[in-house]
Amino acid sequence: MTRTPDPLARLARALQKLPGIGARSAQRLAFHLLKAQREDVEELASALIDMREKITFCSSCCNLTGVDPCTLCDDTSRDRSLICVVEDPANVSAIEKTGRYRGLYHVLHGAISPMHGIGPEQIRVSELMTRLSGVREVILATNPTADGEATAVYISRLLAPREVTASRIGMGLPIGSEIDYVDDATLARALEGRRNL
Repeated sequence: MTRTPDPLARLARALQKLPGIGARSAQRLAFHLLKAQREDVEELASALIDMREKITFCSSCCNLTGVDPCTLCDDTSRDRSLICVVEDPANVSAIEKTGRYRGLYHVLHGAISPMHGIGPEQIRVSELMTRLSGVREVILATNPTADGEATAVYISRLLAPREVTASRIGMGLPIGSEIDYVDDATLARALEGRRNL
């Protein structure tokens, strides 16, 4: 049995730390990079270092950005009376892809999770509360998990004494699904979130 050379094994171990990459996938990627053109490997290494050095948090919305404030906060055409609260930067991208929302965002970088020792102090709730001047509605778009729901309820209680409406994104049936194949919790949420036509 041949031993993997140390630099290759080290790379495989590093790749295995990425989400969704197991030992075999990491090894395949390491061998792929070994066979790749030197310029391609250098470009990847440079992009990784560049990302770590240049990406920061927007001082307003806490989203990841290369400029401060981020391009969304800096966009004067956006509705500044609306803030959509999300858990992760990836959620901002998902909502932006719809093309239906033109307000501002606030990224919490997590959700309240007592089971994991994460309280409001570990996520960016206090930063949200300092941004409410001129805001009429905060849309709580946290994930439909126990932690996401707990976070939405916590923030809505903080907003209750202020003149800011707290709303929750509608959740329910995906387009193209059939009612008899949808789980009970999703169907219940769809019924609760119904609206007039």
